[in-house]
Amino acid sequence: MQGKSGCGAIEVVYGDITKEHVDAIVNAANPELAGGGGVDGAIHKAAGPQLLEECKRLGGCLTGDAKTTGAYNLPCSWVIHAVGPVWRGGLANEDELLACAYRRALEEACRIGAESVAFPAISTGAYGFPAERAARIAVSTIRLFLEGRPEMRVRLVAFSKTSAHVLKQALEERQAEEGSWK
Repeated sequence: MQGKSGCGAIEVVYGDITKEHVDAIVNAANPELAGGGGVDGAIHKAAGPQLLEECKRLGGCLTGDAKTTGAYNLPCSWVIHAVGPVWRGGLANEDELLACAYRRALEEACRIGAESVAFPAISTGAYGFPAERAARIAVSTIRLFLEGRPEMRVRLVAFSKTSAHVLKQALEERQAEEGSWK
């Protein structure tokens, strides 16, 4: 979906983020950048062992922050490792930390010159962040970041049809609020 004039685009797709042909994919990483389950494990497996070796040299990553590595065997050029918060009932600044993780990933994308970026639904798997709430935060943060960046394209890649529906609904709600998307 294309936004207002001067604003990049966001789209939602159902699929496998490790197969995305974009400049950079975002990994829903743990603070140790050590690989793991879910999206993180899939990205590490598809990229090959060199990814973990490079991650080890980065010395971890704080919650709400992001760091970039090469992509190795993935069809993109970069992997941006964003660490989202573990859901603790909404009482531990989770909303802001999740927004920070998305924002920092987008800042990293700009720093490396990536114009197309694919995101998973950060923190909604093992970290337990409520999917609808996370989707609204993701879409809102991305839309705000894309203002003045018409060249940037963001793809939200859902691992399930349910997740795709939740992300599409959040995107449509944001579009309706702004009233000016075409």
